Amino acid sequence: MISSAQEAKNYIGGVWVKGEGSQQYTVSNPADASVIGSYQVSTVEDAKKAVSIARAAFAKWRKTPAPARGKVLQKAADIMDSRVDEIARTLTMEEGKTLAESTGEVKRAADIFRFYAGQGTRINGKTYQSGVENTFLFSTREPVGVVAVMTPWNFPLAIPSWKIAPALVAGNSVVFKPASLTPFTATKLVQALAEAGVPQGVLNLVIGPGSTVGEELATNSEIDAISFTGSYDVGNGIQRARANSKKMARVQLEMGGKNPTIVLQDAKLDEAALLVSRSGFGLTGQACTATSRVIVVDAVKEEFTRKLVDLAQKIKLGNGLSPDVQMGPAVSRGELDKDLNYVELGKQEGAKVLVGGNGDMSGGLASGNFIRPTVFDDVGSDMRIAKEEIFGPVISVMSAKNLDDAIAMANDTEFGLTAGICTSDLSSALRFADSVQAGVVKVNRPTTGLEYQVPFGGVKKSSSDTFREQGEEAIDFYTRIKTVYVGY
Repeated sequence: MISSAQEAKNYIGGVWVKGEGSQQYTVSNPADASVIGSYQVSTVEDAKKAVSIARAAFAKWRKTPAPARGKVLQKAADIMDSRVDEIARTLTMEEGKTLAESTGEVKRAADIFRFYAGQGTRINGKTYQSGVENTFLFSTREPVGVVAVMTPWNFPLAIPSWKIAPALVAGNSVVFKPASLTPFTATKLVQALAEAGVPQGVLNLVIGPGSTVGEELATNSEIDAISFTGSYDVGNGIQRARANSKKMARVQLEMGGKNPTIVLQDAKLDEAALLVSRSGFGLTGQACTATSRVIVVDAVKEEFTRKLVDLAQKIKLGNGLSPDVQMGPAVSRGELDKDLNYVELGKQEGAKVLVGGNGDMSGGLASGNFIRPTVFDDVGSDMRIAKEEIFGPVISVMSAKNLDDAIAMANDTEFGLTAGICTSDLSSALRFADSVQAGVVKVNRPTTGLEYQVPFGGVKKSSSDTFREQGEEAIDFYTRIKTVYVGY
């Protein structure tokens, strides 16, 4: 029997309430299938109510001085810092990543709120020299209105934080729809903000499926902006739905990736193998910035691949709550099945599995959604495993003749989120940075891992390529510019 304390609820108008749907959804730990809790699925009416309340609350919040809004975010950051262990355990139990990874995510979320708290004193306009006598000419920034925030399960705290924090400090009200797999982590975030003093109605949480709650937020005429992170198919659907709705709205989409890392002959191979392993197997490969293709020049391919396989074999799988575990499970049985289906597809396409796949899952791994770190060799650019986002711990090793060949292969994808290179040559690094089609470039660094003070976003099918997330630039999406002429 699930106790009420383990029931996730919506937060609408400053009140914690159950969704109005008839279906109850159970949330389980992907490491051992143990039940964490449940929630009542929300309906379209829940979403409409949240939007209506957010609209009413916006009028007062937008008039609150931005530095005062920033102080609320600062307090929320302090609350999260005081609850790092509690929130990290919840995140690990829901999503599956290791406790070390979850702890890092909680601390990062607190830092994000602290960063945007400081932006409350920096939301500035400009003054201009007018060409007309006795005219004072200036611009101001205003909030856009009601923002719908829709986020995925793989970073259930960090991604909502880097959307909600700039939205709130800019003076917007927010309706937040988290992923259905991670409602309890979302609840912890909203609790911290509510306790910090975000006024009733300014931040609303609605837990429910994309087919109902998500679709309503994508088309509701009271929504002024939508920030979404998830798959390309869903993001493209949101953009099309909004284009055909009664009211235009800003749309910010961050979607998939098929991220390459190039390894050149002059790379330090031990470091390169470690970077690729961290980029592809860390977070169980469940990151849009993960390395899924490693493109290695022929001269060092055999040696590099041997080192990568050796690292993959040493990774310890298990429940992320265990301190010695290095990689947790896939988030759900569906994600695990997808990963394993891609492994079988790669074999059918002619690629060679050097390590990993399903393997022996006896003992403590039998009841969880585990897949071993997998390395494919002999992967061609025309194979589906080289083109499609797998979103699991699967790395494809590909051969290149030289840097130019490797860059061409790196760009041979519909996505363009992150891209990395391992080299000791500055000229090669800069040529790569100039030529690769990606929004984020990493030189001798993992493709995963983002700093909150710099802009983030992709190109091609990885993004709507409009406004960037994170950094000071994030404020651009959540504000509009008004120009004022004053004659005197």
